[in-house]
Amino acid sequence: MSFSDLVETIKSLSIEEKQEIQLLLSQYLREERREEIYENLKISQAEEQNGKLQFSNNINELKQLIED
Repeated sequence: MSFSDLVETIKSLSIEEKQEIQLLLSQYLREERREEIYENLKISQAEEQNGKLQFSNNINELKQLIED
């Protein structure tokens, strides 16, 4: 089924069905975002353990770290 077919199918649904789809999509998006955040956490933890992370409270040093 193509995306445009899907959109047309959704347009033909009742309001209640559309609301249910909206709730489901919101839930799926939250879950995917949580998974993305978790994956980024695991990557950051691995980088920290390998000594690849650098920390600073000096603004000029932070700017330099971003540029590198």
